[in-house]
Amino acid sequence: MKVAVGSTNPVKIDAVRAAFHEVWPKQKWEVIDLETPSRVSSQPKSDQESIKGATNRAKDALKKSKADYGVGIEGGLSHINKVWFDTAWIVVIDKKGNEGIGSTVNMQTPPKFIKKSIDEGLEIGQIDDEYFKVKNSKQGIGHFGLMTNGNLTRKDGYIQGVIAALTRFIHPELY
Repeated sequence: MKVAVGSTNPVKIDAVRAAFHEVWPKQKWEVIDLETPSRVSSQPKSDQESIKGATNRAKDALKKSKADYGVGIEGGLSHINKVWFDTAWIVVIDKKGNEGIGSTVNMQTPPKFIKKSIDEGLEIGQIDDEYFKVKNSKQGIGHFGLMTNGNLTRKDGYIQGVIAALTRFIHPELY
């Protein structure tokens, strides 16, 4: 079975591979990466915008590859009761057009990070790199990992989010 991920980020690819293997351990999975545009802002600021970006990536990956599943992952921010959260949304689409949606945890994002993101138009990953004095954290432990001292990494969050999106395919009779 072939899974196409609408990203070339190794963290996302590894998370998708791990999630599909965890859900269906006896199935052999070929996971490929494809550069796909989200067609949303570089730092989405709502769940709706993040879901749209993930959907665009999943559809493009599926179309470009003719895989069995296309997967899109889009990180973003959401604003709930005056508090900003960082999360990622995952969309999985099969070749029949069935769609599953899941997300990572919602992690409260420091107000100074939000201000910098809004005022300067920076992605949270860029702000993380600057604040924590690291390089390319988006391809490492990410915001989740940096904020939790490595106790919950970006990959961990993505694995859980992909598995949540796969519930649509684990129990298709419920949908």
